[in-house]
Amino acid sequence: MVGEPIVEAKGAAAGYGGSLVWSGATFSIGKGEFVAVLGPNGAGKTTLFRLLLGLSKPTEGSISVFGKEPERGNVRIGYVPQRHTVDPEILIEALEIVRLGACPGQWGFDSPAQAQRERIEAVKALREVGAEGLAHRPLGQLSGGELQRVFLAQALAGNPELLLLDEPLANLDIRREGEMVQLIKSIVDSRRVTVLLIAHNINPLLPALDRVMYVANGRIATGQPGEVLNSASLSKLYDAPVEVLRDSRGRIAIVGAEEGTHHHAHE
Repeated sequence: MVGEPIVEAKGAAAGYGGSLVWSGATFSIGKGEFVAVLGPNGAGKTTLFRLLLGLSKPTEGSISVFGKEPERGNVRIGYVPQRHTVDPEILIEALEIVRLGACPGQWGFDSPAQAQRERIEAVKALREVGAEGLAHRPLGQLSGGELQRVFLAQALAGNPELLLLDEPLANLDIRREGEMVQLIKSIVDSRRVTVLLIAHNINPLLPALDRVMYVANGRIATGQPGEVLNSASLSKLYDAPVEVLRDSRGRIAIVGAEEGTHHHAHE
């Protein structure tokens, strides 16, 4: 672990309406760690984010963020949900959307001085994600990859200590996946922010990650990529034979975890 624990779980379980999603989760994530959250659809990856955001509570055990029970609207957490489409009619400029992130939890009219400060923070965040040129473009005109950068900038504008990213690599081509991973890694390094990133495709992330959380079969396995992403570890997690195959370039495919699904490809 890199620094003091930012997120801790002790025997935590999560569920809805009496049905259990996963249980027995015990892990600790330190300051400045870059962690991928992997696993099949419906395994409970987004459920974990809901717990950290204080939108639901564990059904047993405990989860803490910054040493306290998670609470809604915590300004120390930046969250970028999955976003697929934005109405092309939306004319609000990217800069204004990012500026909203500079004053999380505050509503009402800003003083001119406050508005100016927020605008400066917003421009800084756009620059950090390589999207300064999009500042005055309407959201409805941006591509999926451009929107990802704008919403990431919005989360960064509030200077979070923990960043939760839900599938930021979805719908990006291979080159843009790599660029996005490098971008997030540089943010982790420069800000010492802790990042949890939900992904289906592990391969672009492998060179940048500190740790992996693999959610499957009602459980969560956590460790360094080599500790978790191997045949023995995943077979144990699934209670079934699972093979982790590596090609000559070090890319991995996970076979047998779900019939017909390989995690090196997008689902």
